[in-house]
Amino acid sequence: MMKLSVIIPVYNEVQTIEEILKQVRAVGIVDELIIVDDGSTDGSREKLKAEENQPGTTVIYRERNGGKGAAVRTGIDRATGDIILIQDADLEYDPRDYPVLIRPIVEGRVKVVYGSRFLGPRTAMMFWHMLGNKFLTLLTNVLYNAILSDMETCYKVFRADVIKGIPLRSKRFELEPEITAKVLKRGHRIFEVPISYYGREYDEGKKISWRDGPVAAWTLIKYRFVD
Repeated sequence: MMKLSVIIPVYNEVQTIEEILKQVRAVGIVDELIIVDDGSTDGSREKLKAEENQPGTTVIYRERNGGKGAAVRTGIDRATGDIILIQDADLEYDPRDYPVLIRPIVEGRVKVVYGSRFLGPRTAMMFWHMLGNKFLTLLTNVLYNAILSDMETCYKVFRADVIKGIPLRSKRFELEPEITAKVLKRGHRIFEVPISYYGREYDEGKKISWRDGPVAAWTLIKYRFVD
């Protein structure tokens, strides 16, 4: 049986961290849980102290906030599983989708799976976020000859040898397009499955904004020509 490692980057998620960890564990198929606190200042670290002795759980504390990309890269370096799945610390994504996400890899059909928010049931996404996502996904498809529906999804799942063999450099949210660009450049076709999505508002702690859009677009263009 393939071992599943789940990476959870955390930055100021004191309101949701306990619940998302409860949901991840309730799925019952996670062998290794790697939590990377990215310099939280809201009490998240204090809650994570209680998680340190949980079986199969590793908690890593970064001294200062370096960005989601930096936290995820730290988690990938530490992961020991055959399959690596990225999970946000908020409650927008539902861990009950894990069996659907990992099945194509376990069956040996593909090496990379994305969970698409546009193929499954979802809370209505904010219009400008949807438009920005559609543009970035279209740009991805044009540059890398793909037919993705949701490049910016959090739920990215990899065979470990694939993602560990890719040099990643991004520190913030531009990690999403960097991973996608480099996976596609290496000839891996990305298999999409429908997932549930419960989008949250800015007053609920959402962090990504319109400012991240141009950076993501430049990242897609840059990695088309460099590595």
